[in-house]
Amino acid sequence: MAAAVASPALKRLDLRDPAALFETHGAEEIRGLERQVRAEIEHKKEELRQMVGERYRDLIEAADTIGQMRRCAEGLVDAVKATDQYCARLRQAGSAVSQPPEEPQPQQPSQEKFYSMAAQIKLLLEIPEKIWSSMEASQYLHATQLYLLCCHLHNLLRLDCSGSRYSPVLSRFPILIRQVAAASHFRSTILHESKMLLKCHAVSDQAVAEALCSIMLLEESSPRQALTDFLLARKAAIQKLLDQSQRGAGIKTQICSLVELLATTLNQAHALFYTLPEGQLPDPSLPCGLLFSTLETVTGQHPPGKGTGVLQEMKLCSWFKHLPASVVQFQPALRTLAQPISQEYLKDTLQRWIHMCNEDIKNGITNLLTYVKSMQGLAGVRDAIWELLTNESTSHSWEVICQRLLEKPLLFWEDLMQQLFLDRLQTLTKEGFDSISTSSEELLVSALQELEGSASSSSSNKHIHVEHNMSLFLWSESPQDLPPDAAWVSVAHRGPLASSGLSMKAQAISPCVQNFCSSLDSKLKVKLDDLLAYLPSADVSLPKDISPGPAKGCAFDRYADAGTVRETLRTHSTACIKHITARVQAELQGAEQAMQGQQGVLGGVKLPAVLFMARLCQSLGDLCPHLKQCILGKSGSSEKPARDPRALKKQGKGKTQEIIPVQTKWQEVKELLLQQSVMGYRVWSSAVVKVLAHGFTQSLLLDDAGSVLATATSWDELEIQEEAESGSSVTSTIRLPVQPSWYVQSFLFSLCQEINRVGGHALPKVTLQEMLKSCMVQVLAAYEKLAEEKQVKKEGAFPMTQNRALQLLYDLRCLSVVLTARGEEVRSGRNRQDSRLEKVADYLEALIDPFDLDVFTPHLNSNLNRLVQRTSVLFGLVTGTENPFTPRSCTFNSQEPHNILPLASSQIRFGLLPLSMTSARKAKSTSRNIESKAQVVPPALSRAGDPAQPGSLFRQLVSEEEDASTPLLFKLGWLSSMTK
Repeated sequence: MAAAVASPALKRLDLRDPAALFETHGAEEIRGLERQVRAEIEHKKEELRQMVGERYRDLIEAADTIGQMRRCAEGLVDAVKATDQYCARLRQAGSAVSQPPEEPQPQQPSQEKFYSMAAQIKLLLEIPEKIWSSMEASQYLHATQLYLLCCHLHNLLRLDCSGSRYSPVLSRFPILIRQVAAASHFRSTILHESKMLLKCHAVSDQAVAEALCSIMLLEESSPRQALTDFLLARKAAIQKLLDQSQRGAGIKTQICSLVELLATTLNQAHALFYTLPEGQLPDPSLPCGLLFSTLETVTGQHPPGKGTGVLQEMKLCSWFKHLPASVVQFQPALRTLAQPISQEYLKDTLQRWIHMCNEDIKNGITNLLTYVKSMQGLAGVRDAIWELLTNESTSHSWEVICQRLLEKPLLFWEDLMQQLFLDRLQTLTKEGFDSISTSSEELLVSALQELEGSASSSSSNKHIHVEHNMSLFLWSESPQDLPPDAAWVSVAHRGPLASSGLSMKAQAISPCVQNFCSSLDSKLKVKLDDLLAYLPSADVSLPKDISPGPAKGCAFDRYADAGTVRETLRTHSTACIKHITARVQAELQGAEQAMQGQQGVLGGVKLPAVLFMARLCQSLGDLCPHLKQCILGKSGSSEKPARDPRALKKQGKGKTQEIIPVQTKWQEVKELLLQQSVMGYRVWSSAVVKVLAHGFTQSLLLDDAGSVLATATSWDELEIQEEAESGSSVTSTIRLPVQPSWYVQSFLFSLCQEINRVGGHALPKVTLQEMLKSCMVQVLAAYEKLAEEKQVKKEGAFPMTQNRALQLLYDLRCLSVVLTARGEEVRSGRNRQDSRLEKVADYLEALIDPFDLDVFTPHLNSNLNRLVQRTSVLFGLVTGTENPFTPRSCTFNSQEPHNILPLASSQIRFGLLPLSMTSARKAKSTSRNIESKAQVVPPALSRAGDPAQPGSLFRQLVSEEEDASTPLLFKLGWLSSMTK
């Protein structure tokens, strides 16, 4: 078995040595080896039979081919031998003829005629090669002359066998038959190549003139027809150049080639077809009439013996002297005389051609500009055209040529291309800002969905919770709070775009708003930088009353449409912001409708989104400086405002009208953003006021004894001296409220918490005023409802006692002082009380004994003043919409008030505290109002002391609160004692 699986090499080794085979293997193994060897032999035989059968046919075919080749070679050898023998016989016959002496006299005429015909045939055989050489060298006029000479030789030799005439030359020289057939194709080839040369603009004027002369000679046309052929060829070249399938070299190259083709066409039209009027001297720098001079050279008669340039190179040939004179002095001729083209016809033809090409050029350039995707690319193409037309070789004597040909200048940029480039720029600008609007809208929607989704879920994203609770952001530290160069770069030297984290916190701008504005500003920056490439540099500015105009030596003014471009940028950027604000408005309206009648609005999913949109609109103008650049321009937005008010007054005169048109657009955008911001804050404030006022109303209307006692606060006991009827002094003790009810304090504090939670220091003033006004309206509605319910007696209801009425009156007075924004009304003189407030006050005062009310009035006034001063810090922004404090001194020694907070005269525990310039400027005007109002206080007290009329106490308190000077916060004894 081991032998059966042995390798073939071992088998062959064993077979070569039979003795070793029998020594190493047994009988059965040897028989197995024998069977294997026999099987291999049969296999090899079968392979040999198949190979012979497959290759036999190929072998037979190869043998037949070899036989044919042998027979062909033998025939070729026989033919060569026969030719050799024939040539030998000819040589013997020639030597026999040359041996006798010449007898030229009787055979001279026939020999001369024979030699002339032989020379013509020789020339006829040489001409095709010369024509092809001229064609390869682009010498089409020379090729035309040779072709016309060839046709002349055909006529002399009567080789035209198209008719019924018999040609003895063709019968004796059959090779000429093929020559005549080949010469018939030269005409179409020369015409085609000449017309193709007319379509090229990078050829010389002489080459174009020779090509036109070739066409005129071959087609026997007139100069007017040559002008038509020239312009049609250039129109076809323009169409080919504007073909989109030919955009191998780029848009800029195609358009520049088009401009160069147009300019070259007019230059060559002047050089070829224009003829100077009689008496006008030619200008060497402006060649003209080149076509007619070339025709004159080709078709004019030359002195005898000189010949033409066509046969000059053949003069040295031995057979040239036998050519007849009609061949040597051959000149092409036109059927009609080439008359010069009139200037009127030339002008009309060129104007029609320009008008005919105008539509093709505009459509072609419009299609090409669709492949330009940026304003920088447009500017590159425009600058390339400007450089091309400004080039001296292109613009040389251009005005003279246009005046001669068209009698008016031809402005390539202004008449053909400027509006096309402007349309493409407007399209790109619109597409760019539409893309910005769409992406910003998508970013806004995704941010709102993230806010609402995170509010409904239990995600702990810090940035999301910041939108509803700004204190998480304001009172947290981050590495970005201060800029890295804060230690050595002052605020005055920082760039306009530099902002730190502290400045964002000071403006209550959340990270989500920062991210949105950063994304929008980066997109606007990319678009603005792209468009600025089309505008002049910012440092080049011209007065508005001086039009820039093209500079001397320049082809056109590249920046003539800069105003239109800026207006386009301004329009589309404004439309982009309007699109974003429209979506914000729609989202705010939807959120407002969704929150109506919803429970738990303050913790709902809509309120963070509303606050985000309000902050976004409030901060968009400041955090997107490139938006301001898009509307005002780079130079207008980069100007730093003057800090000196006196400098502003000096600059304001005479320059206000220049800034108004552009500034108005920016003010409109800011007003639109502020309007949407106020709308968003109004939705938030309405929801807050609604919830807080609902709880206040419920607490106010609880009339059971337990609820009344639960909301009551401690009263103050006062000893007063009264004069008895006998004239003696009587001391009595009275109890008066010094604090509002707990639900009033809770209402005010909750309102203050909600305002501080959203970053109340950055809320618009109008929002705070509207919020306080809305709160006051809801409070008055609650008191009116209370009055209505008390008029209807209910069982188990706590009666309206004098003490409760006094507490309610004190609460109402406290709420009116805190919630009423009096600053604008006092300054405008509108200090009338609200009729609803008076009505409620009259109702409550009617429940108090008039004598007691007269006694309680000064003490209630004192308690109320102390309460307002003590709670002014507690309630913060609720009472801080205006500055209720007046300076301790109304006169200043310096011309400008110091920027400090006036301090108390006793128990001073603080140093000078800095205030803003706004508060410092208000201090002086407030002090003047105090001096004038201090004289009005005593009459007001005397009028209020009359107890005959209900509501007199409340009016007295209001007049004292509005007219008297309120003590400063830092004059309070309790505040100074807290610091001991």
